[in-house]
Amino acid sequence: MNFIELLFIAAALSMDAFAVSIACGLSASKIPFKNMAAVALSFGIFQALMPVIGWNLSEFAYEQIKAYDHWTAFFLLFAVGAKMVWDSLRGHGGKKCFAFPLNLKALFALSVATSLDALAVGVSFSCLRLPIIFPALTIGITTFLFCLSGIMFGKGIGRNADSKFTLAGGIILILIGVKILADG
Repeated sequence: MNFIELLFIAAALSMDAFAVSIACGLSASKIPFKNMAAVALSFGIFQALMPVIGWNLSEFAYEQIKAYDHWTAFFLLFAVGAKMVWDSLRGHGGKKCFAFPLNLKALFALSVATSLDALAVGVSFSCLRLPIIFPALTIGITTFLFCLSGIMFGKGIGRNADSKFTLAGGIILILIGVKILADG
């Protein structure tokens, strides 16, 4: 596998976290850079760790997990998205984001939910007898960069926005969860 192919894999794995990052940026009015970096770092770390876990657990573990990994991702994304929709309908949308100020439980849930597909990539790398450290770092760094830019993009669009953006962000998360469920 060459570096260009690895970058395409990293970008593809980053897309769910990127979309969540845009939704997060949309729903928060003020986000300190250190918090943006912390959210992007969380997504990047989980995207880097999951292939390593999958590579180490290989086929056996993946066979045990693959039947319900998409359900887990769906429920986590649905729960966070539904909370955002609920907050926006109650009028709390433009004032508060699910991850800002940093909500570690929500951030952990989203980081896990958006990185489950990377577990399968780690298993496939193991089956192909490919090394995992460089690909995992590439996936993690790519995800970090995508997510940081996604939060900034969402923040730029959502500046001075009201709860409509929180509603949109919640719907986006739910739709991502539904897509994961449909693809699973």
